[in-house]
Amino acid sequence: MQLQHYLYISIVLFSLGVFAVLTRRNAISILMGVELILNSCNLNFVAFSHFITTDITGHMVALFGIVLAAAEAAVFLSIILSIYYEFQSINPSDTDTLKG
Repeated sequence: MQLQHYLYISIVLFSLGVFAVLTRRNAISILMGVELILNSCNLNFVAFSHFITTDITGHMVALFGIVLAAAEAAVFLSIILSIYYEFQSINPSDTDTLKG
């Protein structure tokens, strides 16, 4: 495969992620859209590292991005659980108060 193929796949992933973030009303679906966006960026890092340079800098940045995405997902899911316990819904528009 050539670099262009990886970039096309990354464009599709990024577009699907932005579409999911902008159109979904469920917080977990929004999280999945953000994860698609992060995965498309990681794919770009690895593809450019493989085709442009000979070092593993892009691979290491992608690995760091995967670790950050996992931590972000854990924090986001814990916030969603506490919102569900408070409001009995995970719809972002239903959470209109910030008091405790």
